[in-house]
Amino acid sequence: MITRRRTLCILAGTAALPLLGQGAGANTRQWSGIALGAKARIILDHKDAQTLIARALSEIDRLEQIFSLYRSDSQLSVLNRDGQLLNPSFDLIQLLSVCSSLNVRTNGVFDPTVQKLWSLYAQKYSTGTAPSANEVEKARAMTGWKYVEFSQKGVFLHRPSVALTLNGIAQGFIADKVTQFLHGEGITNVLVDTGEIAALGTAPDGERWSVRLKGHRGQTVRLDNSAIATSARLGTVFDAGGIAGHILDPRSGVSSGKWSTVSVMSKTAAEADGLSTAFCLMEENEISTARGTSRVWLT
Repeated sequence: MITRRRTLCILAGTAALPLLGQGAGANTRQWSGIALGAKARIILDHKDAQTLIARALSEIDRLEQIFSLYRSDSQLSVLNRDGQLLNPSFDLIQLLSVCSSLNVRTNGVFDPTVQKLWSLYAQKYSTGTAPSANEVEKARAMTGWKYVEFSQKGVFLHRPSVALTLNGIAQGFIADKVTQFLHGEGITNVLVDTGEIAALGTAPDGERWSVRLKGHRGQTVRLDNSAIATSARLGTVFDAGGIAGHILDPRSGVSSGKWSTVSVMSKTAAEADGLSTAFCLMEENEISTARGTSRVWLT
């Protein structure tokens, strides 16, 4: 059993957008549907709202075509299948650069090469059994960021069977990219929530954007040109019993750690997303070393 909890909601403008009632402006437009494989909502108060919504959705689709593991012709799927990808998109190289930085910063805990481990758990639990220690160790031997080489000319996986997943960071990166796109179109007040949140400017009430943290007793934080991401080891599970979490430690090959929920506030949603993923597996002293200027909530 693998469940997804991602949502997408983009709010931008000066009206009382979430209500779409009396306070909604004459230029307020709303779209609801599916994006990033989950329910989505986009609300914009702008004279070109309809056009901007369509373009934002096109941007999301373009990025999914790069990072998705569920599209067989995505750049990531081609890389995993062939072991190399020539002439990769700039966005892929940009995200891999962030991954490389976070891998060093977390002393290897953030490692997108855990895909073979993830696939093992998903396959075994789909048959109703847990993977054996031997199977886990074999899959763990296929992990290691040192096997990944990338430049604008190409991405290369220098060991057979190594594969990448960007699920622990791509949602945050997409939030950043959509925010940048809308800002480039002249929208200065925007919140983009892809499960990870990026915010610019102010909320419709003129104050900083208020965000309630998931899993931290309803605590709220204010975002000002910043981003926040939350990860929970058991937020997605492989098994019906809800004990086999989806965040796997490349050091041991298992889902471990004492934190149930980790939230990180950083300058970018990609950084917050990647750090919150890794921090689920790390001790408090390790987190303190790796956090940098980010704010962290642990429960």
